[in-house]
Amino acid sequence: MAKKKNKKKKKEKEIKGQLGKKKETAREKMIGQTIGYRYDVNLLPDYSRITPFLKKYIEAMGWDDLNWLEDVHMGYEEDRPAVFDRNANGWVTIPNKIKLPNNQQDRDMIARELLVKFQMSPNHPLVDLKKAYRKF
Repeated sequence: MAKKKNKKKKKEKEIKGQLGKKKETAREKMIGQTIGYRYDVNLLPDYSRITPFLKKYIEAMGWDDLNWLEDVHMGYEEDRPAVFDRNANGWVTIPNKIKLPNNQQDRDMIARELLVKFQMSPNHPLVDLKKAYRKF
């Protein structure tokens, strides 16, 4: 009987140890995806490559870093470069006139800048919602 209790306690300790070793966080479990820069240091923003617009934006907001923009990266929608806008729940394609650099860090900085500019523009879908539903 004592051996069964010891085995059970040992299994519980092993399970707890395994859970501590897992990289997946509670947030990742909840959203059903991994947070890329936790596993790949190359996905962390390189602040030496920040665009002048983003630099001014960060200063105006009073931030020390990119904060919520860190997980914004250049992606592709129907074979066109694009950035995902969570607020509009859709892809914002990059204009063809913009020549994208080969460096992924530079591409991500451009994606961040374009996302902020789009979210601040009068063409953003939330502007229409604000006009339709604001109370004052």
